[in-house]
Amino acid sequence: MTIPEEELLPGTRRALLHRIAVAQSEGRTPSLVAAVVRGGKTVWTGARTAVEGHAPDQDVQYRIGSITKTFTAVLVLRLRDEGALDLSDPLEKHLPDTGVGEVTIAELLCHSGGLAAETPGPWWERTPGALRVGLDEVLGARPLVHPKGRRFHYSNPGYALLGALVEKLRGAPWEDVLRREVLEPLRLERTSMRPQAPHAGGWAVHPWADVMMPEPLEDLGLMAPAGQLWSTAGDLARFAAFLVRGDEKVLSAESLREMRTPAAPAEATDVADGYAYCLGLELRHQNGRALVGHTGSLPGFLACLTTSMADDVSAVVLTNCTSGPAPFTVAADLVGIVARAEPLIPAPWQPLREVDPAALELAGQWYWGTNAFALRLAARGFVSLEPLSGKGRRSRFRENGDGTWTGLEGYYAGELLKPVRRADGAVSHLDLGSFVFTRQPYEEGALVPGGVDPEGWRGIG
Repeated sequence: MTIPEEELLPGTRRALLHRIAVAQSEGRTPSLVAAVVRGGKTVWTGARTAVEGHAPDQDVQYRIGSITKTFTAVLVLRLRDEGALDLSDPLEKHLPDTGVGEVTIAELLCHSGGLAAETPGPWWERTPGALRVGLDEVLGARPLVHPKGRRFHYSNPGYALLGALVEKLRGAPWEDVLRREVLEPLRLERTSMRPQAPHAGGWAVHPWADVMMPEPLEDLGLMAPAGQLWSTAGDLARFAAFLVRGDEKVLSAESLREMRTPAAPAEATDVADGYAYCLGLELRHQNGRALVGHTGSLPGFLACLTTSMADDVSAVVLTNCTSGPAPFTVAADLVGIVARAEPLIPAPWQPLREVDPAALELAGQWYWGTNAFALRLAARGFVSLEPLSGKGRRSRFRENGDGTWTGLEGYYAGELLKPVRRADGAVSHLDLGSFVFTRQPYEEGALVPGGVDPEGWRGIG
């Protein structure tokens, strides 16, 4: 029997079911629902429950906590792409009189603005938003606890400010803007500010006894952009596909690549743990795999959405308990199960449709001092430069249309690569941000900085 490409193999499906069954059982959660996305399509959903015969499906709502922040970040990037703001703008330029107006929009997005992690008490997640009717009550008397821009310090009030920024520039409530600009275009019909049946109830499970207690469900008010939303495994699977591929009705693939790029100064422990914060997204490394997405928690609920871009596999995990299974670990394992059992099939190699002879002339081996590099032509006007040893600085470069290229990654990001020609038109060397690459190591006659010893290469003695 031939299995359609969009379906998973029976062994893979069983392994996925086993993983969530272990998570629900060992994590002692009332219910758990999960979904896996591959190639932009939902290819598996599964659920486990403590109530026999009443397992949730992908249409049952759970509260998703801080995954809400990713939705808010999408709204801010939309405003940037329209020219309504720049990420380097201080908040004061658009939302005056907050008391933290010197913090930039980018710093709020990546939690590097120095703001406190939480609002003043009582804890906002378990109390009505009506207790905080103004941003001054969200921020409190000591809103800044670190110098701005110096370190990553997760801040829920920072995303309340971003929600207020969206409202100010759109002239409408954050909830309405989100529905009009993201939820409706992406057909996320089961994502909402408040629970809509069918939905799970939030529970606290006693740590030393198999008994439960219902958790309060509060409307978060001004803190909504940090964690208010309810959603389903089905909706979040569609949202995960959007975060990978983009949708011109909402946000371009290029802007989403920017969202997935680390943007906050990393703490030493975060470096050791393989964690970085981007623009409304978290980047984590697990079992040799880079995973980008977001986790979420509110009393009674845990959630995770994460993606391996290299494998084109995403996973969503939703539970209705305050503590129990680690949703990121479960989601990462779901991604790993699919990626290992059914690895991504690369597209067939195809030759370039056309090639610029001047670019082809540059292909091949080059030397920076005595370090050997290879320059290769790729599709869509790109070239790549990488060390032949496999270790060291490497980058792709985008064609500028004038015979030069601009670096896209790593050390060479933003740097200009240009061929320098002799009087007869032949290429003398490559200039990359003042680094000289020659066809031979320390090539005689090339403009090597510092010059080349006139006696040339020699042995000892």
